[in-house]
Amino acid sequence: MSDEFRDPYDAGMAVRREVLGATHVDRANARTTPFTEDFQAFITRYAWGSVWTRPGLDRRLRSVAVLTALLANRHWDEFAMHVRAARRNGLTADEIAEVILQSAVYCGVPVANHGFAIAQRVLDEPEDDA
Repeated sequence: MSDEFRDPYDAGMAVRREVLGATHVDRANARTTPFTEDFQAFITRYAWGSVWTRPGLDRRLRSVAVLTALLANRHWDEFAMHVRAARRNGLTADEIAEVILQSAVYCGVPVANHGFAIAQRVLDEPEDDA
């Protein structure tokens, strides 16, 4: 079956595993409850299966956009997770630093300062190959 006809949930789960790592996705799935399962299915189907699978941007550019949006909205836990994803998508530490520095101009210096601190902690972690 061609990718354009794949179920968005299945496509989303595949991309989610590739971008975030199987270990992270397995942990998230293990914590899914009846209360949260509809939300998990929603983000897998729409964010990962319908948006991240589109051909208009490669994963590196999608990571740049996501990092910037997460900084702007001060979503720190998600930002850390997506710094890991950005590395997996091929961004270098220098490129991640440039994204944060660029964001300082538009999102504020305190936001960038905190973003640099989080990114440094993440970049100091060993890379997860899963």
